[in-house]
Amino acid sequence: MDTLDRRIIAALRENGRATYADLGRQVGLSASAVHERVGKLEATGVITGYHAVVDPSAVGLGVTALIGIHPTDIADDEDVAASLALLPEVESCYRVAGDESFVVKVRVATVDDLEHTLGRLRRIDGVARTRTTLVLSTRFEGRPNTSEVEDADG
Repeated sequence: MDTLDRRIIAALRENGRATYADLGRQVGLSASAVHERVGKLEATGVITGYHAVVDPSAVGLGVTALIGIHPTDIADDEDVAASLALLPEVESCYRVAGDESFVVKVRVATVDDLEHTLGRLRRIDGVARTRTTLVLSTRFEGRPNTSEVEDADG
């Protein structure tokens, strides 16, 4: 990956729907050259996908919680992670250092739904207990870190 690839990635993180011509104008390449570079970035697994950013409240998911998963002494992290992946309420799952094995981000419609989800989490083999932090508001989320991409080249 070179500076142009990093600039293309930064532009796509800002606008994943940009055309190759738009990207080319931003980075100083032809549309066909950008198309070729994006194809290589996809083929090598640098770019893993594209998605729509949706307002959770607008689709009825007004409650967000961060839940720490404390393992049992004999828990298998791969099995716990696989079980967490089966729960549609779990939006993100992070393997973390410390007393907890995982922190998951859960989105549900109501606090009652959160209580139900917590019960399901606690019944997973390998989960000893959970610690829940209810999100009151989201100041920002999922923003592209373009300064890191730009700073990587000095």
